Amino acid sequence: MKAYVLHSYGPPENLQLTDVDEPAPGAGEVLVRVRATSINPYDWHHLRGEPVVARFMGGGFGKRRPSHPILGCDVAGEVVAVGPGVTRFRTGDEVYALVKRGAFAQYTCIAEDHLAAKPRRLSFEQAAAVPMAAVTALVAIRDDAKVQPGQRVLVNGASGGVGTFAVQLARAAGAAVTGVCSSRNVDLVRSSGAAHVIDYTAQDFTRVARDFDALVDIAGSPPVRAARRVLRPAGVYVIVGGDAGRWFRPVDHMVAAAATGRLTSQRTALTSTPIGPASARDLVELTALFDSGAVEPVVDRSFPFTELPDAVRYVETGRARGKVVVTVE
Repeated sequence: MKAYVLHSYGPPENLQLTDVDEPAPGAGEVLVRVRATSINPYDWHHLRGEPVVARFMGGGFGKRRPSHPILGCDVAGEVVAVGPGVTRFRTGDEVYALVKRGAFAQYTCIAEDHLAAKPRRLSFEQAAAVPMAAVTALVAIRDDAKVQPGQRVLVNGASGGVGTFAVQLARAAGAAVTGVCSSRNVDLVRSSGAAHVIDYTAQDFTRVARDFDALVDIAGSPPVRAARRVLRPAGVYVIVGGDAGRWFRPVDHMVAAAATGRLTSQRTALTSTPIGPASARDLVELTALFDSGAVEPVVDRSFPFTELPDAVRYVETGRARGKVVVTVE
């Protein structure tokens, strides 16, 4: 089979399309023919080995070189074989999953309890846009912000992959949502369900927004103290991500937010995305929302498998609207 293999940290050009052995499912595993995947910051952090501090914090980074040669965490595809003990899936089932690695390939083996049935209303490309971004948004909105009907939620970074899902999920939970994005994305964020949109190129949201129950900060752009000004005294500041840096960012931003949270009545939460049985359960919950039409993936563009490094390069620009997917031939 064909797969993109990474031997050393570096730019997208380091992803080499190579012939490798097709994996065989072991006990409790399912072999999936990957029909589509998508690109996430998670992937290019592991591609570049950045921030460098993460190499000493666990999480799958090797200190000097990649620990795992095949990257990719979003999978949408078809079951082609099952290992001993598998009972929930059979050949021909359409599935999707959030995995730690292995999606940048034509086939991958996935533990049965990591998989969920693909939403019926979504194509493989749309489904591939879901796992990492939508599960992250769901955890941020449902578990960390604990959004309730009638609350006011501000999403900073509302036009990206996680952001477009966060806006829709907060709206589906009954909140009044305000999104922060650039002027070119105002209409997109409004169409995603934001009642109000702040154009950060024209206004500093930390100076004009007030009395929110939750700030879901995906962009990580404002200083922590300034960001807290938008919240009510009992509000919650949810850190999802931040500007990438070679050595420390966004880790330093998260640490600062957690440290200052001890000095205020406002709660601080650092969103951590589960990968495993918990993410599969989250995908089942999300599937119901997709099949009901309450939430829709936003796909900026699709690349063929042979141009996957170009897809990574495009995501690294930070200008993608929603998700960037890759169709796997």
